[in-house]
Formats: sequence, structure tokens, C-alpha cells
Amino acid sequence: MTSTSTAAPKTLRTLIAPDKFKGSRTANEVAQALAAGLHAAADEAGASGTVQCELLPLADGGDGSVDAAVAAGFARHSCTVAGPTGEPVQTSIAFDGTTAVVEVANTCGLAPLPDGRLEALGASSRGFGDAILFALTLNPARIVLALGGSASTDGGMGMLTALGHTFYDAGGNQLHGSGTALGRTESVWRSALPQLAGTELVMASDVHNPLRGPQGAPAVFGPQKGATAEQVSFLDEGLGHFVDKMAEAGLPGAEALAAHSGAGSAGGIGYACLLLGAKQVSGADYFLDLLDFDARKDGCDVVITGEGSIDEQTLAGKLPAAVARRSGNRPIIAVAGRSLLPKERWSDMDLTRVFTLAEYTDRDSSKDPELSASLLREIGKDIGTSLLQPSHT
Repeated sequence: MTSTSTAAPKTLRTLIAPDKFKGSRTANEVAQALAAGLHAAADEAGASGTVQCELLPLADGGDGSVDAAVAAGFARHSCTVAGPTGEPVQTSIAFDGTTAVVEVANTCGLAPLPDGRLEALGASSRGFGDAILFALTLNPARIVLALGGSASTDGGMGMLTALGHTFYDAGGNQLHGSGTALGRTESVWRSALPQLAGTELVMASDVHNPLRGPQGAPAVFGPQKGATAEQVSFLDEGLGHFVDKMAEAGLPGAEALAAHSGAGSAGGIGYACLLLGAKQVSGADYFLDLLDFDARKDGCDVVITGEGSIDEQTLAGKLPAAVARRSGNRPIIAVAGRSLLPKERWSDMDLTRVFTLAEYTDRDSSKDPELSASLLREIGKDIGTSLLQPSHT
């Protein structure tokens, strides 16, 4: 790890660029709380005004992607879509005049489930397709498809239904996308959607799982959505049947794309996006580019990042790792709800220091937004105090 001086500059310029703390605070709320603590440290030191905080709430294609784009200057556009179990959901997309950001999590994800009740077989991706249709009315040059946080395992069948595909069972009855409907599909009718033809689709996800099999969407993510072992097998078989029917309908690459890295994203929505010709990108790096991270960090002395949990998965390329990799020769401080990464591993991510909420309380902050905010302010104050201390190497 590159050695850096801990001398406080005349004006300490910090870039606060965290992901969300899932279940407790959004990325923007995390950044705001840390900034409040940093300013409090400057006030106590009698150095008010010596801390400048630039806030850059981040996302990697999961929940919070629309909010992160809005915080970075995109306009929010509200729309109503079909929720994961069919009920209307009021949601939003982000648009800057060229690029629209559409999110699975705020349309047909876990959060909009009525009373939080999981529906492993009944949930649909229809609402995500509804949001894409709404985005197309704004005439974007591209649509970023943020694929994290889905409630369904329907292979994107619901999304495709919204975008002009019609599915029928053996009796000629129309099917609406769900895990249950996959295995009942007998024929597929495709209609071209002219608006999609001239729009670049960008699939933002860091999930590399194929659609089916031991590493597929049902086996790996189904249990998180309430699927029993029996239901995992049912969904996997249903997806296999669905792929066969898509191939029979003449969709180019229907069979090959099922084995493609990322086809299992968002319960198989990734597969449907690939069928539509979407370009696949790393969610973390794409959003860092979209939100102009490199230019923003160049004007700062210290970068503060973080997420709910820092662990081996973080090292594998989650958002804080991407932030650290792109932050250059400057101190990088991480803040997390908890860290399973021992101090000797900090250098693997070029981290100067890791602060965790778990070190500040014996209570579980992951489901307590008020406690999380209070602890984040306290941590921000401690970070500010350490950075504003008289210089030492």
C-alpha cells in the first residue's frame, strides 16, 4: 500500500462516496450523516470552514440506483407500474436528457412486496417492463437497466410481456409472467417495439451467474426470495422449459444466452435483457462513470466510501473496492455497518482505515435507521478529528 501523509491540508477537501446501508440508510443519507460529523469535528477544533465535503451517493445497479442518479443531477420522473404481485406501485426513473436509469428494485423488487411477504413463485418482473416503456416516452438515447434486488424468478417473462411479447398456455390462454407461468408456456408471439430499436440498452449488474443449474438464479438467489428446495427445482425446470419455447419462437441465441454470465441476474431478468440485445457492463464501474466519479475525486484530498458490510465479497469487486481502486494516491477511508475483513487485509483494497457501526454499539443498527444515522455522525466526527489533528507521518 502506498504511504500517505496524515497531515491536514489547509482546507480538507473530502469526497464522501458511499453505497447504501441496506435496510437502514440510503446512500444519500449515509453521506449526509458523515458530512454532518465532519463539520462538527471542524467546529469543535475551532477550524470551522476548513472541511469541505462533496457528497456523491453511489449505487452499483442495485436498489438506490435511481436515487444515486438523481443525487448526481438527473431529473426524477414518477410513474405507476405493476408491482411484483400485480398491485400498482408508484415509483420513479432518472433521466438527464440522454440517459434514463430504470431500476428493478423500486418497481418489482423485494421492497414493494405487500407487507414484505415473499412470493417465490408468484412474483413477476412486469413492473420493470412498465418502467422501461415509460422511459421510452422520454426518447432517451440509452436506458440503463439496474438489475439488483428483484423479488421474482420469472426469467424476465413479465418484463417481456410489458414490452410486446405474448405468452400462451396449451389451451391458448394468455399468461402473465411469473415463476409459476414459466413451465406452462407453450407458445410465444413476438411483436417489434419500434421505440426499442433505436435505444441502446445497458444492463448494469455485477452478478455473473447463468440462468440455470447449480449456480443459476433459482439455486443461488431463490432462497433469498422465499423459495423452498422443492420450489428451487420447480423454478429451474420452468426456466429450462421457458428457454426451449423461446428458442422454438425463433429468438436469436435463446439457448446460448441462458448459459451466459449474468443471465441469472435479477431472477433471470438478465436473460431477457440479453435477448433484447442489451450491452452488459459492470454495475459498479458503470455507475462510477455515469456519476462522474473520476473528475469529482480529483479535486479532493480524502475519499470516504462504504457499505453495509465489508467482507470477501467486497474484495471481489463490489462498489467500495471499485471506489478504492479508482481513488489514486490519496487516503481512502471506509465506513461500514460491520467488517469481516481483518485489519491486515485493509491493504488489499488500499484502505487507510475502516470504521464500523458495530464498534460503536452493542445494538443491531442494520434495522434501526435512527441509530445508524447517529452512529454515522459520530464516526464522521471521529474521522474529521483524526484528519484535522496536527501533522504527523
